[in-house]
Amino acid sequence: MKNPGIAIVIPYFGRWPFWMPYFLESCRANPDIGWLLYSDCGQPERCPSNVRVVTVSYQDYCQRVAGALHIDFHPDQPYKLCDIKPALGLIHAEELAGYDFWGFGDLDLLYGDLRAYFTAERLARFDLFSTHARRISGHLCLIRNTEEMRTAFMRVKHWQFRLESPEHLAFDESAFSKIFLRHKNSASWVRWLAAQCDPWLRRAEFIEAYTTPNGKIPWTDGSRDYPVEWYWQDGRISNSSLENRVYPYFHFMVWKRNWTGRTLPSVDDLANRRVIISADGIVIA
Repeated sequence: MKNPGIAIVIPYFGRWPFWMPYFLESCRANPDIGWLLYSDCGQPERCPSNVRVVTVSYQDYCQRVAGALHIDFHPDQPYKLCDIKPALGLIHAEELAGYDFWGFGDLDLLYGDLRAYFTAERLARFDLFSTHARRISGHLCLIRNTEEMRTAFMRVKHWQFRLESPEHLAFDESAFSKIFLRHKNSASWVRWLAAQCDPWLRRAEFIEAYTTPNGKIPWTDGSRDYPVEWYWQDGRISNSSLENRVYPYFHFMVWKRNWTGRTLPSVDDLANRRVIISADGIVIA
């Protein structure tokens, strides 16, 4: 079965994070997946060919969002862009033409072997893929590139008001999730019944991938005993707890807060070497 085309869209403004070289190397290790970054941060060094950086000012990008969605969109803070993630497929429909799936995500992560996780057989079964079990995963979500799925966010009641609000409302992980998981907090029999008759639930996969340790979600055994080290080597993610599990990425949302002011090793030569990531930073073995 042929691998479906995938492009991940990430608008980001201000300054590239200091771990950006590692993010880009993890993109490089997924050569048949594309990334579209819209930013005023400039062209990053050692940018792989499958990552396209489109230079645009924050004001001009907000104007593009406003024009594409026909809303008044001019938030003061770029963090508000998280709310428009479910709309990126529509906003960038022209650039995404020809791709089977588009995705949205974050920069504070390292990708593993995405094709090993999102296999062609898996992608054939559903139209939306979340790496959380009970909500949309804002750090990576894949959506089939059809008109119906590009406009699915419009099923949210008062979506225009929510996106026009200058405040960050977690539209992607909260309101958008409820299109597919309207009964996620109900009894198990209610959720089972909803799965039988709700077409939007049946077309989406919500499986916990355990990519964000030390966050709100317990580890695989239900405990808070998370791996103390994560590894990236030859384009694959593993950790000190379950090294044989396939992880689509490692999201270091919590640990990055401890890294400020630390110098990270160069990524000039990662061939056959292991990147070790912990709460203390990144080292290369």
